[in-house]
Amino acid sequence: MKKLISTLMLSALAAAALPASAEIVVIVSKQNPATRMFSEQASQFFLGKSNLFTPVDQADGSAIRNEFYKKVADKDAAQVKALWSKLVFTGKATPPKEYPNSADVKKAVAADPKAIGYIDKSAVDDTVKVILTLP
Repeated sequence: MKKLISTLMLSALAAAALPASAEIVVIVSKQNPATRMFSEQASQFFLGKSNLFTPVDQADGSAIRNEFYKKVADKDAAQVKALWSKLVFTGKATPPKEYPNSADVKKAVAADPKAIGYIDKSAVDDTVKVILTLP
């Protein structure tokens, strides 16, 4: 019984140590007229299917990037990379510029009225406008 309780307590501690999934928001510049967007629309910009907005991406391999593409397009990192490789090779599109963190993505989006990016909700301030919150 003591061993069972110890195991349960260790399991609970291990679960508590895991980071909670961050809430991701899609952002645009304050100057952008967009006010809201659906996930399907956002995926169009980040997968090179529309050039209405200029996508700004998080660093390749980052947890937020992997979670974003999973939520918005149901694709993993390898699938997204393969898709962009094909688009670049055929000359149909240029991949999004990558930034190392949410602060840099926010700064780039704030400076360009045509840009669209995604960041952790906790990084939002009055320099950008949230148009989509991913569950």
